Amino acid sequence: MLVLGRKVGERILIGDDVVVTVVSVSKDGVRVGIEAPRDVRIHRAEIVDQVAEDNRAASATDAGADVRALLGLRRAS
Repeated sequence: MLVLGRKVGERILIGDDVVVTVVSVSKDGVRVGIEAPRDVRIHRAEIVDQVAEDNRAASATDAGADVRALLGLRRAS
């Protein structure tokens, strides 16, 4: 991991077409702006992690049972 110190307004270039700019710094955190081509996906890591965990949890349950219960059906033997 590369760790850099930057001041407000300073920028970091990633490759040829991604620019990260320090927008503000406060006691609660740092705000950054990211300029990138539209085809570059940018996501907050904690959101991606939570969605992946939710998907794992959902796939571990018997969703079919929920649907059958809603429809008043019994599982085929």
